[in-house]
Amino acid sequence: MTDKSLAIWALVFCCFTHAFYSQKLNDQKCRLDSSELRGSTLPGDTIIGLIFPIYLDRIYPEIYFTETPPKTLCTMFAENYQILQTALFTVEQINNDPNLLPNVTLGIQMYDTCDTPHLALQGTLQVMTGLDSAIPNYRCLQETPLTAIVGASHSTHSIAMAHILGLTRHPQISQFSTSPILSDQTKFPSFFRIVPSDTFQSDGLARLVLYYGWSWVGLLAADNDYGQYGIQLVKQELIKAGACVEYMENILMSQPDRNAPHIIRVIKRSTSKVVVVFCNDADLMPVLNEWMKHNVPKKVLIASDAWSITNIFSIRKYSDLLSGTIGFAFSSGTLPGLKEFLNNIDPSVSFGKEWTKIFWEQTFNCTYAPGGNISASQPDPTVKQCTGTESLENIQNIYTDVSNLRHSYNIHTAVHVVANALEDLRRCQPGKGTFSLSICADKQNYMPWQVLHYMKRVRFRLNSGRELFFDENGDSPAVYDIVNWQLTTEGLLYQAKVGSYDTSSREIFTINTSSILWPIEDYQVSQCSKSCPPGFRKATKIGQPMCCYECVPCGPGEISNQTDSVSCSKCPWDEWPNLENSQCLPKTVEYLSYEDTLGAALTVMSLGSFLVPITVMRLFIRHKNSPLVKANNYYISCLLLISLSMCFLCPLMFIGYPRHETCLLRQVVFGMTFALSISCVLAKTVIVIFAFMATKPDLRKWINPKVSYMVILNCSFLQLSLCIAWLSLTPPFPQANTQSKVAIIIIECNEGSPFAFWTMLSYLFLLASISFIVAFLARRLPDSFNEAQFITFSMLAFLSVWISYIPASLSAQGKYTVAMEIFAILASSWALIICMFFPKCFIILFQPEMNSREYLARRSVIRK
Repeated sequence: MTDKSLAIWALVFCCFTHAFYSQKLNDQKCRLDSSELRGSTLPGDTIIGLIFPIYLDRIYPEIYFTETPPKTLCTMFAENYQILQTALFTVEQINNDPNLLPNVTLGIQMYDTCDTPHLALQGTLQVMTGLDSAIPNYRCLQETPLTAIVGASHSTHSIAMAHILGLTRHPQISQFSTSPILSDQTKFPSFFRIVPSDTFQSDGLARLVLYYGWSWVGLLAADNDYGQYGIQLVKQELIKAGACVEYMENILMSQPDRNAPHIIRVIKRSTSKVVVVFCNDADLMPVLNEWMKHNVPKKVLIASDAWSITNIFSIRKYSDLLSGTIGFAFSSGTLPGLKEFLNNIDPSVSFGKEWTKIFWEQTFNCTYAPGGNISASQPDPTVKQCTGTESLENIQNIYTDVSNLRHSYNIHTAVHVVANALEDLRRCQPGKGTFSLSICADKQNYMPWQVLHYMKRVRFRLNSGRELFFDENGDSPAVYDIVNWQLTTEGLLYQAKVGSYDTSSREIFTINTSSILWPIEDYQVSQCSKSCPPGFRKATKIGQPMCCYECVPCGPGEISNQTDSVSCSKCPWDEWPNLENSQCLPKTVEYLSYEDTLGAALTVMSLGSFLVPITVMRLFIRHKNSPLVKANNYYISCLLLISLSMCFLCPLMFIGYPRHETCLLRQVVFGMTFALSISCVLAKTVIVIFAFMATKPDLRKWINPKVSYMVILNCSFLQLSLCIAWLSLTPPFPQANTQSKVAIIIIECNEGSPFAFWTMLSYLFLLASISFIVAFLARRLPDSFNEAQFITFSMLAFLSVWISYIPASLSAQGKYTVAMEIFAILASSWALIICMFFPKCFIILFQPEMNSREYLARRSVIRK
């Protein structure tokens, strides 16, 4: 046999020996009674254990006492006593219901924890034992099985209890514990609850904060399981949604003042207007008392379920501070007959007789005579004696108030869950069971794990219409009422339902803002920084939370059409932001149109100018046989006039919506017409030079008119060749220019090759320069009608116009660039026609005597 086998057998032997002697010892202890009585038992065929506080170890001298009582005194809380009576009411209803657990009487074993963890553990062991003493792992009442334990009220207590009950698989169902830790079925396999986990409440509280756009909040929580886990979940949900937490403070349970002075200092200097408070009412009271001592601005308080419907703060002392509070509360329903049951209690009842007498003393401000009765106070001749015949019907207090049954309704539901699970167990038909081999549980002596099995599968409908069941974590569906603390006409606080949070509904979160009374006027705004309007984006400040930001205007071409935009978006290429940068508007389309004032003026100028060379040509045709016209080469002059008329019509191709055809031809037409015009002028200049050099025999042949036409043809052909190459390689095309002007789309012609355009223009400049130089050298030749002078002035004007055009066109944009070119075309054309033809027209029309052979001969003699 190995060492491992020996160790196992030794362990088994020790356990058997310990169990044998322990059972004998426990049988002896089961016959003893404890001197400390904290429980009460209602006999029945099966027992339901109740573990929750009737007394509270936290006392409220401001509410119940004129003088501070001893710190060791546990104070009975009337609301908890109502919960106990509701449990009795529910058990009585079930026992009288022929359809639920017929022939079975439910009993109760109640243990008062006085709201302390160690008593909750002691009560758990005592209820499991079955008597007034706690014997671990032993039940004295073998004939009366323990069906389940209902409790505890606090999550911390329930966790401690669940560790013990989970070992023996005793079903535990809590009516008030909400900690998410308890959803872990691996650690707490026998735990159930009829209230939702704080996971759902935290999500709901975060939704409530975000629904109103509160992105800058403070968090306050008790430093226990309930507060810390709950507030951490709220913080995670808020941060996930983009909100920020200004501060998170803890209500320290270990300190008598609960750290209230420090908490109030933090709240006082904070800028957030919303505080989420995750604790119970008793722990919050020191903070509220400290709050009222200082001049702290009012805040919107968001209450967790542990204090959102408490009656402790219903007195006028807290009405101004707590009015407007919004909180999550457990869903409730009505309990017909409960009010009558509560009013009919009698101090002589057997179950909880001692608790009832103390409640009676507190309610009617009387005392029972000594003699074995438990009393909260010593007999005093000045205090009236209780008779037990006092009536509760005319008493208005927390106990008799059935308008808000959320806590009592929970205990009612918990007892019904146990009863329904037991009913399912008892309805099992032999051979059709759910356990192995299809067996059923022993209906008289069932095991705890068998009840646990049916607890997991329980499903029934409450009288409120809501269906109750448990998921794989032992959690019931999350249903909350959203309540708002409002003032009555008497100045008392009450909780008005203003919305709901129901995970089983299609619309999970609903709230009626119009029915809420807010504590402050500017409740809508709780932000570290003011909201950024449309047209701005948020820029986080360095070293501060993301909710503390600056509003930065959107850049050029960007918009933000929502409040508090994180980034700006670019407008499409054909749109541009409005002045507020809040929306994209279609960009203005710009081109030199006929409807435009500038375009219309240039059109009129172009058409009007076109008539001038036509009129001059008609005048020359009429006087073509006159000496003046003949001396100036009639045919070349007509060709020059025709080209100038075409130059005046060129601007019409620059005006209007740029199309492919016009873009392709307009610069070419401009270049060719001006090349023809300058070539004609150059031909005239060359003829003048050759005419005065004709005295030499070898130069006489250059006077032939064909030379002039060859000059015109060759010069024009070079320009034509350049234009053909331009159109073949990189032809112009229309384009939408969005770069020159940010808010305007300029419809223009892309020249295809700027080099080709400036080369064409440079060629015209070269022709004009040659004509200018040649004419300047021949300006003093003796002739009555020497054109060299007029050509010099015309070329000087032509060159001046186009030299000025270069910087002007480079500085202009859009339609003004086109207008500058049109103006240069018209101006240079006018320079040619004025300098070349107006002096001749003046002589023809107004000085006809100068247009004769005699005048020409006389002028020639004079010059010689």
